[in-house]
Amino acid sequence: MKVAIVGFGVEGQSSYNYFKKQGADITIVDESAAPKFTPPEGVHLIAGDGALDALQDFDVVMRVPAMNPSKIRTNGRVSSNVKEFFEQCPSKNIVGVTAAKGKGTMCSLVYEIAQAAGRRVHLAGNIGVPALDVLPDVQPDDIVVLELSSFQLWDMKQSPHIAIVGMIEPEHLEIHDGFKDYLDAKANIARWQMPDDILVYHPTNEHSKYIADTSSAAVKIPYNTQEGAYIDIADGERVLMIHGKQICKASEVQLPGIHNLENICAAVTAAWQFTQDVAAIRKAVTSFKGLPHRMQFVEKKHGVSYYDDSISTTPGSVIAVLHAFDPAKTTLIIGGQYDKGVDFSGLADEIARLQPHKVFFVGPIGEAIASLARTAGYEGEILNQWAMAEVVMAAAATAAKDGIVVLSPACASFGDFKDYKDRGNQFISAVKAL
Repeated sequence: MKVAIVGFGVEGQSSYNYFKKQGADITIVDESAAPKFTPPEGVHLIAGDGALDALQDFDVVMRVPAMNPSKIRTNGRVSSNVKEFFEQCPSKNIVGVTAAKGKGTMCSLVYEIAQAAGRRVHLAGNIGVPALDVLPDVQPDDIVVLELSSFQLWDMKQSPHIAIVGMIEPEHLEIHDGFKDYLDAKANIARWQMPDDILVYHPTNEHSKYIADTSSAAVKIPYNTQEGAYIDIADGERVLMIHGKQICKASEVQLPGIHNLENICAAVTAAWQFTQDVAAIRKAVTSFKGLPHRMQFVEKKHGVSYYDDSISTTPGSVIAVLHAFDPAKTTLIIGGQYDKGVDFSGLADEIARLQPHKVFFVGPIGEAIASLARTAGYEGEILNQWAMAEVVMAAAATAAKDGIVVLSPACASFGDFKDYKDRGNQFISAVKAL
């Protein structure tokens, strides 16, 4: 079998290991004239301009997630790490999660609930572990939780047994052919579902409902409504409920913000389809402290609490922060230099409406957001470049008494940092050095 792997990042290397075990004749294809990797011994390399024109006569061409499927022209089969996993997975108990934000939290909560309920469960996909890496360990009765990006869903022809569609907003428009292409890619999480499949979706987000409408066969459950898990009031307190059973009080949840209560409702609604163990669900929900760089509490210094939300790459992520804390006490750090083609006017309007204590706009994208915010009626402070220690010191010096400082960039990390983890880690180090 002849296999071409386009790109050799995390998923490319995973695909290489998968096909190497099958004894395939493997070629790595990269459009860069000087790829930043050394091919494994015995592996062919096609690199540079025109590399994608050399994909004929391969049995399988494995694309990287951000590669538009339309750019691959071959007389063989086009696949991907996730696509191959769906075709080969021995278990049908796949829970797929997609959203513009919150999908990592929802995935992790479903995983934690399954573990607490005593189920064998695997967590993979866009959350950091390529799907094919866990395939050898999956047994027919196992649960597999996959975080699925628009890139991974782009050309899928299968959908998971349980699909969660969270809050959707425009993203990755610099790679997708417009918002409709992005939305239609996301919709593949539901489009191929069967009558015994389940779709859990955001009840008020119009884009989530658009995706739900593409699933003509599945059982549809809007979360944060009485059809699934929802937040109710009991004895003057907010409580998490599902089908008449109280899971816990909202005050027992360790994740801040209304948006995280919604994420919990989504995860519990999905998990309820394979376990109704209230004690296990309660244990998972109340003990979960969140994921690194996702509204993660860092430290309290001189009365000011610092939160790392470096995973924030969309305007909606920052709006969620503004609704999670008291704006009058909140200092935001926003910006970057990589433009993903999204519209920041809604974020600027919300900043002007809520009037947070302070906003530091960093880099060219931050400056562009600042211009929109000033037009809408908010004056912030512009910093020309990311020198994280200086940014954090400026935020600390002007923070409100008993206030909150949040790194929530609304932008990709490209051009400034290795990735969002590097950005978050630099923020954490700067906070600890105060």
